[in-house]
Amino acid sequence: MQKLAPGQTVILATHNAGKLAELRSLLTPFGLKLPSAGERNLPAPDETGTTFAENATLKAVFAARASGLTALADDSGLCVDALDGAPGIDTALWGGPERNWDNAMIRVHLGLVEKGATGPDARRAEFVACLCLATPQGACATFEGRVAGTLIWPPRGTLGFGYDPMFQPEGFDVTFGQMSQAQKHGRTPQNPGLSHRARAFSRFVEACCET
Repeated sequence: MQKLAPGQTVILATHNAGKLAELRSLLTPFGLKLPSAGERNLPAPDETGTTFAENATLKAVFAARASGLTALADDSGLCVDALDGAPGIDTALWGGPERNWDNAMIRVHLGLVEKGATGPDARRAEFVACLCLATPQGACATFEGRVAGTLIWPPRGTLGFGYDPMFQPEGFDVTFGQMSQAQKHGRTPQNPGLSHRARAFSRFVEACCET
């Protein structure tokens, strides 16, 4: 796949304001024009895949075909060991039709309580992100990142979005909800970044961006 050049327009295939902000923050250094699917009034496809990679591909391919432009999509979620990997690809659905993240975190916490998962070792989880870049001609490539951690209760912090306030990454005593964008996503040529999205993004940059 040809690398993206500064000044090129890439559709960010999301209607999620928090995800859009994170993707734009990561992509800003590369000089791309980054309208979103929501801003272009493109509909969202049904996410019928069974993996993060399948759903990211569905969204990217749909946006690329609908817009006639290269599109970048993210599918990501929280996978909890004690809940057999749930909520997984249904991460957003656990917040109900209105995508209420407070309700989603409560549901995860209550699920852990029901399992008797009260100690840190029993509350292990990981965030997973998969990015897909697709062209209108049908070419696509996917890139995955993961970060492991522990789920704490009650949630802490008001930064980030989704389950961030209850996710404490390995090696840290603060949650993603207490970290700035720079702390959570900051990356250098020697460091792929902390978050799952940053780690997927580092692989994407290496393969797809002019640096």
